[in-house]
Amino acid sequence: MRNLNIIIGLLLVSAEVYAERRRSAKARLNALLILSLGLISIGGQAQKLQSYIQEAERNNPDIQAYGLRYNIAEEKVNEVNALPNTIVSAGYFVSEPETRTGAQRARFSISQMLPWFGTITARENYASSMAENEFVEIAIAKRKLALSVAQSYYQLYANKAKQDILDENIQLLETYERLALTSVEVGKASAVDVLRLQIRQNELQQQKEVLQEDYLAEQSNFNNLLNRKESIAVEVVPEMTIPTEDPMYSKEGLALNPELLKYDRLYESIEQSELLNQKESAPNIGFGLDYVPVSERPDMTFSDNGKDIIMPMVSLSIPIFNNRYSSVSKQNELKQLEIESQKNERLNVLETAFAKATSQRNQARIQFNTQEKNLKQANDAEEILIKNYETGTIDFNDVLDIQELQLKFQMNQIESVRMYYAQSAIINYLIN
Repeated sequence: MRNLNIIIGLLLVSAEVYAERRRSAKARLNALLILSLGLISIGGQAQKLQSYIQEAERNNPDIQAYGLRYNIAEEKVNEVNALPNTIVSAGYFVSEPETRTGAQRARFSISQMLPWFGTITARENYASSMAENEFVEIAIAKRKLALSVAQSYYQLYANKAKQDILDENIQLLETYERLALTSVEVGKASAVDVLRLQIRQNELQQQKEVLQEDYLAEQSNFNNLLNRKESIAVEVVPEMTIPTEDPMYSKEGLALNPELLKYDRLYESIEQSELLNQKESAPNIGFGLDYVPVSERPDMTFSDNGKDIIMPMVSLSIPIFNNRYSSVSKQNELKQLEIESQKNERLNVLETAFAKATSQRNQARIQFNTQEKNLKQANDAEEILIKNYETGTIDFNDVLDIQELQLKFQMNQIESVRMYYAQSAIINYLIN
């Protein structure tokens, strides 16, 4: 009767192991079904990630600093449309000069210099072009921030998914441990097998605790990107899979990347700078008025006796020595050539980054598919071991080897998914 109870207990434990693996197989089947749906399975979480990115854009100090720089550049437009200071002067004659109409007592003057026609407009256009440069910098900063938030989010997902896998494997090893303890009672296993299973559990528990520490560190990084408390929990998607087909991207979209548009704006600002230089090389016109009060001559009577002097004036500032403006024109020409070279160099860098990201995304898909095949074969091997146990034999060394392979394949799959979406985020940064 005792042997019968032990045999029944062994069969129940083996059934529990089989059921545990069947549940895992069902989960993998569901993952495959989700895989066929592409990214639809994470649509809600994609919206959550987008909300995180929007929150980061609102709160990130770096973005706020770029916004302030843009506001300063916009305000420059109001600064440059001002005229030169109006000059007002007054003087008193200590020794009054005598004229035919009387003695001059004082002199009052007012004058205003005016730039050449169109100069103020050229200044405004140049200031506006510089403000546009700052606006492009904001777009670049927001893109980089969105990329950082997305990559940190995917890292959090991978860490959490790995912890879940470790939990599943720890539970499975606990089931195997119960199976080994029962096997020891009937002489089908030794206490060493039980100890090996317990040691393996300890190792997995250690890996999980290390991952938890990494998760907290990455969560702190994520919250800092959003400029909020480091301890705030981050909601991450419970499961992500690689879509059946990759979105189609063309590297022609690189031409619209703000990192390249920045050089176009810089080129245009140099053009506006040259137009302003041409305007400033033109003469400046000045208008003024002098007023001189005159005292009457008491010993004479004639017309205009004591008549005050009013003298309108026009002045012209001519840049005769205009080497400065010629030099500025030459500098602007060289700057445009420099910008063109910088743009071509940056385009080469972006094209290289696009090719690398596309390649690594394809590699992630290959690795994911390979791990999927390996995992299925490892599960088949595990089922064979369980069936062998039902016939009376089981090698717990083989069980541990298979479990270690399964864990390795599961971890690699998660890392492949993370890599796929991380590289997709880079492609999105480069193209969209």
